[in-house]
Amino acid sequence: MIFTPHRLTSSVIHMRDTQAADSRPYHHGDLRRGLIEAARRLLEVDGPTALSLRAVAREAGVSPAAPYHHFKDKSQLLNAVAMEGWQMLNASLTKARESAGSLRERLSGVGVAYVSFARDHPDLYRVMYDCSREREALPNSGADDDGPFCRVRDSLIEAGADPTDWAGLELASVAAWCAAHGLAEMASFPQFQPLKDAVGGEEAFLRGVFEHMGVFAKGINLRSKA
Repeated sequence: MIFTPHRLTSSVIHMRDTQAADSRPYHHGDLRRGLIEAARRLLEVDGPTALSLRAVAREAGVSPAAPYHHFKDKSQLLNAVAMEGWQMLNASLTKARESAGSLRERLSGVGVAYVSFARDHPDLYRVMYDCSREREALPNSGADDDGPFCRVRDSLIEAGADPTDWAGLELASVAAWCAAHGLAEMASFPQFQPLKDAVGGEEAFLRGVFEHMGVFAKGINLRSKA
């Protein structure tokens, strides 16, 4: 093939661009953290279908091969993003517990914080559960950890649940968790808007629902502990 000057120039430019892309650094500070943050940005803008190791590398400003130093495939990357989500949820629930005044406010506040997190990070929320569905336990939810499930369990113990009744406490914690998960799925339904208006808005609606669920541990008397 005979290259014209125009074709030769275009070819050289293409080669230089390709070499520049391939020469981007494999590491820039904490690469693993940078890749997870880049994946979260893409997830929030375009959803999980837009995620690929190549797209995340491009978003993070590193070479296409760089992610493979930390994640063998997209599944591993999604698991890391999901773990980040669980940590964020834990921080939200912890803040809700610590900033509340009365016991009633702490109990409902944890639920409101959960639903708010699901509402504010819908795609991340989906990935968290998709990556946890086949696991033996939710991430950071073992008996000796400090994860989000423990925030629910601790709140119930503060409200009077017997910490020595393992089965009863776990059932109450699961009930509270499932109630929050269900409300997170349904809170945006338009048919609830008249009720939200009647009780004073979104947060009042959420708090009111949690206070009427009756999912707390047996023997808790919220009237005396409010």
